[in-house]
Amino acid sequence: MADDLPVNIEAAVRVLQTMISESEQAKIAAMPEEELIALHFGLGQWIRNNFGLWQGNPRLLMATGEQHPDDAASVIIRAFWQRLRDGLPKLH
Repeated sequence: MADDLPVNIEAAVRVLQTMISESEQAKIAAMPEEELIALHFGLGQWIRNNFGLWQGNPRLLMATGEQHPDDAASVIIRAFWQRLRDGLPKLH
């Protein structure tokens, strides 16, 4: 297992925050939750392949509470989306 792979959701979200442009983060933050599935083949595939969800990183897979890499990537995407939305200014 590669030592630089994130081993929990928080670490995975931090990696995404550093590598995804601010403009792309803004687009993701603006998405309604039910549209996050649209990220399955782009960002989700990148997460599955580069975070070792198919092989080599059972700790991250276990941390998501899912058994399948597709579902685990969805958990990470949702956590990333939530982090981005938490950082948005609140409108009253």
